[in-house]
Amino acid sequence: MAGGATGPSASPDQQVYNVPWHIRKDTDKPVTGGLVLYWFPSSQNELARSSLRTSRTLSLYAAQCVDMQVADSSAPIQSKLPADTKLPVAVLATPDNTLIGTAINKDGFLRVEQVEKIVTDEMKKRETAVEEELKGAKAKEKSGDSAGAIPMFKSVLDQKCMFPDKAKDAAKELKKLGVKDVADVPNGPIFDRAMSARIQQTMFKGLHEENAANYKDAERYYLAAHQLDPADPAPIRFLGELYRHEIGDWDKARVEFNALLNMPADPLSRAVAMHGLGKMTIHDGDFAKGLALMEESVATYPLALAYRNLSVYWNSEGNSAKADEYLQKALEVDPKDPYNLVFAAAFWAGNGKGDEALRIARENESLLPASYNLAAVYAQMGQRDKALDLLKRHFFEYERYQSVRSKEMMEARVDIVFASIRQDPQFVALTKDSDGKLDGQRPMGATQPQ
Repeated sequence: MAGGATGPSASPDQQVYNVPWHIRKDTDKPVTGGLVLYWFPSSQNELARSSLRTSRTLSLYAAQCVDMQVADSSAPIQSKLPADTKLPVAVLATPDNTLIGTAINKDGFLRVEQVEKIVTDEMKKRETAVEEELKGAKAKEKSGDSAGAIPMFKSVLDQKCMFPDKAKDAAKELKKLGVKDVADVPNGPIFDRAMSARIQQTMFKGLHEENAANYKDAERYYLAAHQLDPADPAPIRFLGELYRHEIGDWDKARVEFNALLNMPADPLSRAVAMHGLGKMTIHDGDFAKGLALMEESVATYPLALAYRNLSVYWNSEGNSAKADEYLQKALEVDPKDPYNLVFAAAFWAGNGKGDEALRIARENESLLPASYNLAAVYAQMGQRDKALDLLKRHFFEYERYQSVRSKEMMEARVDIVFASIRQDPQFVALTKDSDGKLDGQRPMGATQPQ
């Protein structure tokens, strides 16, 4: 899956800069710093289709301590709004629910530009205050008042999540004054409108090439976008998934995912990195570590991709109840996504819902990236020839790199959904290039290739 976040059926702008909105729950850990952006959608349809779902600006702010929450009437900030407020509306507030700004819908539509403006205006206002404190500290430093300058520089450094460039400057001055144990601060991302548009267009070109299976061209565009803004998590995330899922260069994938986890990144990007590392770790045979990474992934941000693979893990452990629990969580993220549905069908085919599984498989048989799970459905339903044909389509039409193909062949050989054909000479021949890393290991559950 491009970028690890959404299915190939989504449009490019819906795949590149997804805003990491999460559904607010009363059980959530309280936000203790930065800002909170609340979105009160008017309906489920608006939640699914709104322009607020995609924005490079908001995605970058999500990496700078601006928490993005989809809220309802139970949110405490609701009481601060006028009684006649009509949804949809977006509200920017402090963690203690002090209202900062509100974006009101126009003719029933709330546009992303309105929401970007209230966040950008507040961030600029706060940055100006931090800049004044930095100037004051430098003035004290210049006058020889190091004792007065150091606390001010430390105060600016404490703002490194929201204002990394100012904090980086403060860290440099503290080191000059002999303060020890001052950590390096990475550069902040680029928000300049013209440069941002250039970066987005470069990413869209990369995604277009990836969806067309021109993976080296996709890599070239993603690398170009990364060079334009090394602090933007999205190009790194897309590179990591391209290397892991499409090209099969797991050494490069690990470099990109670890880079994401060692830089300020939005929750979605961090979750994709943890999932990718977890998936590769399980493949390499370290089940406990891989499981922990995937559990941390969904705790950071709920990805259907990670929920599906957690379902796979627990199915391989023979815990069908827990496997179904994670399957349901994946469906909750997007109940209409065809890849979610085909994955569910592969699970249901072996759990007493064969008719429903076959119906879904037949309706989605044209989905090339779903070939593996479609094969899983037919294999469990006793349709050997259909299963083998779809596995062949998966290995030799969908997968383009032998390094990926060999890993997928290995997974098929240990996958319990193919138990009925595991000894079949045609299946053995079809998977003869398996990398063998999990040969002899316990069988795994149905898995969508990703």
